[in-house]
Amino acid sequence: MRRVDLDDVDCGITQALGVLTDWWTFLIVRDVAGGVTRFDALQKELGMSRRALAERLAALVEQGVLERRRYTDRPPRYDYVLTAKGEGLLPVLLALQEWGDRFVLGDGSLTATTAGGSAEHRRARALVGRRLPEIVLPRADGTPTPAAEPGVWTVLFCFPGAFAPGPQAYPPLWNDIPGASGCTLETMTYASRAGAFAAAGARIHGVSTQRTDQLGAYAEHAALPYDLLSDADGRLATALRLPTFRAGGADRLKRLTMLIDPAATIRAVQFPVTDPAGSVDEMLTALDAARAGIFQDDSGVRS
Repeated sequence: MRRVDLDDVDCGITQALGVLTDWWTFLIVRDVAGGVTRFDALQKELGMSRRALAERLAALVEQGVLERRRYTDRPPRYDYVLTAKGEGLLPVLLALQEWGDRFVLGDGSLTATTAGGSAEHRRARALVGRRLPEIVLPRADGTPTPAAEPGVWTVLFCFPGAFAPGPQAYPPLWNDIPGASGCTLETMTYASRAGAFAAAGARIHGVSTQRTDQLGAYAEHAALPYDLLSDADGRLATALRLPTFRAGGADRLKRLTMLIDPAATIRAVQFPVTDPAGSVDEMLTALDAARAGIFQDDSGVRS
């Protein structure tokens, strides 16, 4: 395809496509966001030629989307990491994924859940055994907090949204979206079981794409004994390709729970979660089994 001169074009979409030149470039940014940061690992993950990968990495560095960080001197080798400019692409990737899941892989229906055997369900299964990238999210008071607590078991449950009574109420028609309701029940059930999880050596973190002020208002209203983290920028969702839906003008996480071991490896995943309260006791059972080195099946996924 013939490239055109984009220097004097005022359209932001055109200019963005001048940087993100082809689908390989999007996939490179996607994988770097997911913690695949070294050349050989990227080449293996993507299955593209080394020359093509080298060319695109060099272009992304030149454009300021990626930067190189040396991790060994002899021979000199580098990690490729997202810059602030590169992190600005995370909502774009999230929107592309949601559109693909809904309109290309799905039937176009707006839903906060999924069916067994769907592409989203397969992606969730593939998370088991994967190491969680080092992702820091703000908690309700704005304090940066690791998504998974280092050195301890972490139960990380993602939910669409929970709101305190008042002007920050649920988006219009929220209860008409399959799978969206149940967040209050889920968060309160985790609160009631917090002592049991602590006794089993696990920390609980709830994650939503809500703003920190919304999460803070809800956490105070519900008197939650654990932290809620905000993934408003899509760092966690993009890194793990978590299933999302769009409602009230914002991207929302579908309900999904991960059990993460002290070495930051995902040991069990619940998705879809059709019983928000019952899933909490199921996760407590999964935690006890995982600490004993026992897994329910070869995937570690509990529905």
